[in-house]
Amino acid sequence: MSSSLSEVSIRIADFSLAKDARALVQLMQEYAQDPMGGGTPIAESILAGLPQKLKAYQGAFSVIAWQGDTPIGLTNCFETLSTFKASPLINIHDVVVSRQSRGLGVTPKMLAMVEKVAAERGCCKLTLEVLEGNQRAQKVYLEFGFAGYELDEKFGKAQFWEKPLNRG
Repeated sequence: MSSSLSEVSIRIADFSLAKDARALVQLMQEYAQDPMGGGTPIAESILAGLPQKLKAYQGAFSVIAWQGDTPIGLTNCFETLSTFKASPLINIHDVVVSRQSRGLGVTPKMLAMVEKVAAERGCCKLTLEVLEGNQRAQKVYLEFGFAGYELDEKFGKAQFWEKPLNRG
């Protein structure tokens, strides 16, 4: 595979197309198995239904980067609402670049497409989360214009927390 960024195309996924659905499944599994994605495969039963769930989820969209017919990057995004601005925002939930394509500038191209969609939807901002130890991704996000935030410096920077819910 060539390593030229000019050969990379970026487009919004259409999960009614088998090619796009396969790309989503492939890239999400690759991401999950990477240490930055937790290092554990996603169950096939979950992956099998993921394209249709995303297609049906109001406000969701995905961006796929292609090098020829090979999917090399993915972002999964969700429109939600900024209560402080009373305007929509886009949360970038997943950012995946295949190991062999890292360092080619794929992520900024995908983020530019996300930003274009956000502008078309009248969004006030983009949000995402990044692991403390993922310095490479942080550098890319900072160069693209992302930054940590605080509302008042005496209370410090915002943190992203979670509480898993058992749905068994």
